[in-house]
Amino acid sequence: MKLAPRMIQSMEILQMSALALQAKIDQELESNPTLEVREAGPDTEQLEEEQSQIDRDNQEGERDLVVNDDAVDTAHTDDFERLNNITEEYSDSWEANIYETGETFRPRTDSGERDIKLDAMANTAARPQSLTEQLLEQWHLVDTPQAIRVAGEFLIEFIDDDGYLRTDWQTLLEQVPENIDHEDLDTASELMKDTFEPTGIGAHDLRECLLLQIDALVRNNGRSSQLSVERLLVDQYLKDVEQNRLPRIAQATNLDIEDVKMALKNLRRFDPHPGRNLVLTSAQRITPDVIVDYDEENDLYIAQLARDRNPSLQVSMQYQKMHRDKAVDSKTRKFVGNHIQSARWLIDALEQRGNTLLRVAKVVIEAQRDFFDQGPQALHPLPMTLVADQLGIHVATVSRAVNEKYLQTPQGIFPLRKFFSGGTETESGDAMSWSAVQAKLEEIINEEDKSKPLNDDQLVGKLKLQGIDIARRTVAKYRKQLNILPARQRRQY
Repeated sequence: MKLAPRMIQSMEILQMSALALQAKIDQELESNPTLEVREAGPDTEQLEEEQSQIDRDNQEGERDLVVNDDAVDTAHTDDFERLNNITEEYSDSWEANIYETGETFRPRTDSGERDIKLDAMANTAARPQSLTEQLLEQWHLVDTPQAIRVAGEFLIEFIDDDGYLRTDWQTLLEQVPENIDHEDLDTASELMKDTFEPTGIGAHDLRECLLLQIDALVRNNGRSSQLSVERLLVDQYLKDVEQNRLPRIAQATNLDIEDVKMALKNLRRFDPHPGRNLVLTSAQRITPDVIVDYDEENDLYIAQLARDRNPSLQVSMQYQKMHRDKAVDSKTRKFVGNHIQSARWLIDALEQRGNTLLRVAKVVIEAQRDFFDQGPQALHPLPMTLVADQLGIHVATVSRAVNEKYLQTPQGIFPLRKFFSGGTETESGDAMSWSAVQAKLEEIINEEDKSKPLNDDQLVGKLKLQGIDIARRTVAKYRKQLNILPARQRRQY
C-alpha cells in the first residue's frame, strides 16, 4: 500500500523524541509563515471555532503533502520565498482598501508587540563549539613560528573527543601535507601538551595523559615528594592498577598496601578524559514526555502530558483572512491555502501524538502498578503486542510511541521502553521481567562483602536462592550491561 503523506507525517512525529520534536516545530515555525505560537487569552475558544469552520470549508481542493521528497522540498523552499514576497505585496493592497473594508493587515512589529513566533525560535540554544574549534582557538593564541602553527593545526584534526592524539605516528606522517616538516610535527605536538587546557589534551594514551597532569601539578605547587608514588604507579604499574592487583604492586614497590591505596585515591582526582570537559554543553538533557503523579486520596497514579515542553500552535488568522478574501487572486489564495493545510496537518499530528502517547502510558501504569509502588525489582514482563491489542492499534504504533520517550515518576525518570520487556518465571510462579532480574542482581552485588566479592558463579547461586534460575553467561551479560566490574576488580583491600 502507498501511505498517504498525512499518515507518514503522523508516524514520523509520533516516533520523535521530545528534543527532536522541538527542533521540528522550530523548523516549521521558521519555514511556514501561516504557523504561529498560540497566545493564551479569552479569544482562544472563538479562534478554535473559526478554524474548525475553515477546516470544513477547505476540504475540497486540498493537495497532498509530500514527505521526504528532496525535489519537492526544493520547490517548497522557492514557494516560501514567493509567499514572503506575496505577503509584502498583499500588505500594500490591503492598506489601500482600509476605508472600504474597515480592516487592516499589519505585521505585529508595526504595533510594537512581541512576535511570539520569533521568540520561540530565539529561545533555541546556539550550536556549541566543537572540541576541534576550541583547540584551534587556543592554538592560535600560542606565540609560535608559522611552520609550527600549521603543523599544530594539522595535528588538532586528529585529536578525539577524549582529548587524545591516538592516531599512530607513522599514519600521521603518511598523511601529512608536503609543506609540513616532520620535525615541526614533533615540536607542535610537544608544545600542545604544554599549552592546551585542560592539561592532558594532546596525549597519546592514558599513561601520558595522567603523567602530564601530575607533572603540571608538581610544577605549579612543588609537590614532587607527595606525588612520587602516584607517578610511579602510572609510569610502571598502570596495568596492575587497572586490574586492581594491589598486593602485587605493594610487593614490587616495597610499599605498604595502605600507601598504594592512598596513592590510588589521589589519582582519582586526575581526569582520564580531559577533552570531554570542553564539550559538556553538547550533552542532551532528558526531557520527560509524560508526568506520573500519585493521588493519595484515591490510591491511584495519574498520567498527564508534559505540555509545557512544546509551544501550543495555531494557524495565523491573518493568513486565513487572506485565504478567504475573494479580492486576492486565485493563485495567491491557493498557495496560502496549501501552507495553511500543511500547518493544520502538523497541529493534528501533534495532537494525535499526544493522545497516543498518553493512552500507552495509562496502560503501562495499570500493568506496572507494582513498579510504581515498590521500584524496579517489581517490574513485570509486558509485551508490546498485549498493549497494542488492548488499545486496538498496531504493535508498530506502540513501538513508535515509546521510542525515545521518558516517564517522570515518583521513582525517578525512566525510558518508556523500559516497561516493555520479556521475562522469566520464578520458582513461586510469579512473572519477573529481565529488568527486574537486573535490579535484583545489582542489589545482591551492592550488599556483598567488598573484601570478598561474589564471582559470576556465586551470583548465580544467590539468585537461585531467591527463586531466579538463570545461566552464568546471562549473569555476566547483565553485569556488563549494568557497568559492574568482575569480582577481581571489585575487591577492596
